[in-house]
Amino acid sequence: MTDSSSALPWQVIRQDDNGNCYRVGRYATEDEAQRIVDTLDIKGHKQLYWVERIEQTTTY
Repeated sequence: MTDSSSALPWQVIRQDDNGNCYRVGRYATEDEAQRIVDTLDIKGHKQLYWVERIEQTTTY
């Protein structure tokens, strides 16, 4: 499978003060994505960050 979601199944999401959500990036492991969240949280931004697994769909 060459779909990039299979290689990078974890994403970091940011929610701003108005409730809008944006993808910050995609990552190969949950630990890698969590390190990004931790780094952003340490900077003291008001936004909320979290890690989500991207659901894979099979297409034929």
